[in-house]
Amino acid sequence: MKPLEQLVRKNIWSLAPYSSARDEYSGKEAHVFLDANENPYGAPYNRYPDPLQRELKKQISKIKGIPEQMIFLGNGSDEAIDLPYRIFCEPGKDNVVAIEPTYGMYKVCADINDIEYRPVRLDENYDFQATDLLKACDSHTKMIWLCSPNNPTGNSLNRDEIIKVIEAFEGIVIVDEAYSDFAQQQTLRTELVKYPNLIVLNTMSKAWALAAIRLGMAFASKEIISIYNKVKYPYNVNQLTQQQALEALKDPYEIDKWVKTLLAERSRLMQAFAELPICEEVYKTDANFFLAKMTDAQKIYDYLVDKGIIVRNRTRVQLCHNCLRVTIGMKSENNELLSALRQY
Repeated sequence: MKPLEQLVRKNIWSLAPYSSARDEYSGKEAHVFLDANENPYGAPYNRYPDPLQRELKKQISKIKGIPEQMIFLGNGSDEAIDLPYRIFCEPGKDNVVAIEPTYGMYKVCADINDIEYRPVRLDENYDFQATDLLKACDSHTKMIWLCSPNNPTGNSLNRDEIIKVIEAFEGIVIVDEAYSDFAQQQTLRTELVKYPNLIVLNTMSKAWALAAIRLGMAFASKEIISIYNKVKYPYNVNQLTQQQALEALKDPYEIDKWVKTLLAERSRLMQAFAELPICEEVYKTDANFFLAKMTDAQKIYDYLVDKGIIVRNRTRVQLCHNCLRVTIGMKSENNELLSALRQY
């Protein structure tokens, strides 16, 4: 890895972050707040939230096994995806490399930030070779994006090949593990101390069933997280989100039950799809969804929409022609989907 100072944009490295009112007395007790131009009425939502989400990070640290100072919390994973572009990439000059197909926000954020996006197509098994990704890099490649389990394909990427990329690349490697709670593969956040150029993303939207509160996570070295915190907006995670996340974190065993139930339903639904005459192939998955190749994805998708059943049509995505992506729902929802498809 190159020294972090060489990877970070010069203006970001020297940036003086905004100092919020809540930062300036950090570590001291207070009970009269006349510093932030807040309205004294309307408690408890009249006060700005903790800009660094300290209590929430403390609980996440216990569950994820990562020190608090190595955790960034953002407004969904989208914020954790966008910030590295602003931290590491010079607009109109630098580039990033990513697998294809994968989650679309990596490219959207690249386009917004005027960063060249270099996709490297996966093989017929929806996996990759480290050498192919590294060949796509040059002296202006600042980041490599990997999603494992991948979206929309559902499979976990070869962990050994991911490690090869991390070890060989001099820039930042970001591994999005949004669906890792549904997979058997060991999470890469356990490797953060060993690899200072690694950033691992996670979210409360999937296994934790909290998509509505928009809480994303980035795990990385203390040095990288400190830059994340310098660049983010002061109060990026609102008080309602922090409170709801803390409430959910009180009972992680409930999440384990949900995951086990969804995995059982996933097996049942995939087997049922494989038996449908209109399904040509069901692909292996490690996520709470699966990809299925259909005889005519567009017509089947339209048919389901007419019945009020929404899946994701991925037929226009590279390597996903005639494929539908199906999220695992409750048993009753899955049965309704199967019933409709059996009548197609």
